[in-house]
Amino acid sequence: MPADTNPSGRIFGGWVLGQMDIAGGIHAAGQAGGRVVTVAVDAMSFHKPVHVGDAVSCYARIQRIGRTSISVLVETWVRRSRLGGPIHVTEGLFTYVAVDEQGHPQEILNKQF
Repeated sequence: MPADTNPSGRIFGGWVLGQMDIAGGIHAAGQAGGRVVTVAVDAMSFHKPVHVGDAVSCYARIQRIGRTSISVLVETWVRRSRLGGPIHVTEGLFTYVAVDEQGHPQEILNKQF
């Protein structure tokens, strides 16, 4: 949306990063079987801008599962004006920690992915 743009008319990188964090968190929570919190963005690469009107898709895949943490690679792709082929615009490596109801780290039991 236009409210999410910088003066050049491109979508703010922070907005894209937020969408990626949501996608990665949903994927990590499914693997952990419960609540997770973001503890780090270990790497982030912006390859191309996201334009107003682009259809944005985020894809997540698990890279590593530790005792309480999960690293998730998230890629973002767009379709310009909903036409043409997908364009890879950014990727990042996010780390999440599984937490219990009190917010304390808890062990991840399902470590297969």
